[in-house]
Amino acid sequence: MLTYALEKNGSSSLYTQLYGCIRRDILSGALPPRQKLPSKRALAQHLEVSVITVKNAYEQLAAEGYIYTVEKKGYYVSPVERPLPPADPPPLTPEKPAEPVFLDLATGSLDRSYFPFTVWSRLMRQTILEEDTELLRAAPSNGAPALRRTIAAHLRQFRGMDVDPEQIIIGAGTELLYTLIIQLLGREKRYAVEDPGYGKIARIYQAHQVPLCRVGLDGGGLDVTQLRRQPADVVHISPSHHYPTGIVMPIARRQELLRWAAEEPERYILEDDYDSEFRFVGRPIPTLFSVSENQRVIYLNTFSKTIAPSIRISYMILPPRLLARYREKLGFYACTVSSFEQYTLARFLEQGRYEQHLNRMKTRYRQKRDAVIDAIRRSPLSDRAEILEQDAGLHFLMVLPTDLDDRSLRRRAAAMGLRLALLSDYYSQPAAAPQHILVVNYAGIDMDRLPEGLRRLAQLWEEPSCMTN
Repeated sequence: MLTYALEKNGSSSLYTQLYGCIRRDILSGALPPRQKLPSKRALAQHLEVSVITVKNAYEQLAAEGYIYTVEKKGYYVSPVERPLPPADPPPLTPEKPAEPVFLDLATGSLDRSYFPFTVWSRLMRQTILEEDTELLRAAPSNGAPALRRTIAAHLRQFRGMDVDPEQIIIGAGTELLYTLIIQLLGREKRYAVEDPGYGKIARIYQAHQVPLCRVGLDGGGLDVTQLRRQPADVVHISPSHHYPTGIVMPIARRQELLRWAAEEPERYILEDDYDSEFRFVGRPIPTLFSVSENQRVIYLNTFSKTIAPSIRISYMILPPRLLARYREKLGFYACTVSSFEQYTLARFLEQGRYEQHLNRMKTRYRQKRDAVIDAIRRSPLSDRAEILEQDAGLHFLMVLPTDLDDRSLRRRAAAMGLRLALLSDYYSQPAAAPQHILVVNYAGIDMDRLPEGLRRLAQLWEEPSCMTN
């Protein structure tokens, strides 16, 4: 007879305890295959529990295949393979503690105090009240019609783009949209990316094992002469605001790139309009999509950068020639953004709140940029550092006149509690890249710590023995 010590006042129910005990004996071999188990009544009397307790335990074991029933005979142990002994886990390598950061000049985080909490929460409540059960419906695969209509209207008014809402595909972040594009155009296509450029783009393509090449830049952006030397089918660019150099591609280079795309039937340009909203001088730069007549441009943009990183709503616009292909190949996918967030953002756009928010953000960030540059000019770096591309959105470049290579520069700065982003970080071959040029992402800089941080940065030109942490 099976004998188990069951805790009647334990944290788990009696039948759960009994189920676990019998299951353990089956897996250990203490109960061999095809052995008959005691009847429910007999085991209940022996363990001094109710028949229903044994019944529930037996039924759970039978449902999982540990035991089986034979009509009019009872319950039997099923043949079950005994589990392999657990492998010894690899030794854990203790993680090297990170240097304490006093001032972060590298991380491009937005200032959370700028988020329009009051307006956004009111629109969320309004969405719940007015949309009601519509929020419980699954959005179409390309996104909620209300959001696609408001995005199309916004682009028509502020970017000069004449777009049908059906061309817009909503997705949870541009990284997901890159994945959809790979599936749409085919994994056999060879992709070209900018060098230097935002490193995650290349890593995503590499993770999907698509052929990848890198194309250098000149003063006009991506070098089309270099591009022609590569067997590329798709080129991923940010012509209106390159990161990290801040280069704006002139119209002649854009036309040259469009001619390159038109030379072969399946060449395409991925126009990543990242961070283009934060242009402080002049009118917005016309998009490649809006001037293309050969329908070879796929346009991408996101609200994560302008509203908040947690607002994982991005979109791409397909040229009409690709729209039918998308519906046929990828139309079975469900939309990856909740209807609630889509309807809320649609109201944010429709009521003009997004335009107001952008205007406030541009004013505040322009003021912050000016304050950071002014602090540099009043610091010990004033006669040493050269500031470049100050109209490049939420970052600028700062050249430091030093003989230190970037590796040494970063190491010494980290010892002082300074986190730096260097232009060489964005090159595929950092050692051959221009040295000691900082990419200063000023949006998240702690202004109270900036003067002391700049004083520490100026110490990089002193002897190591003179440096303080």
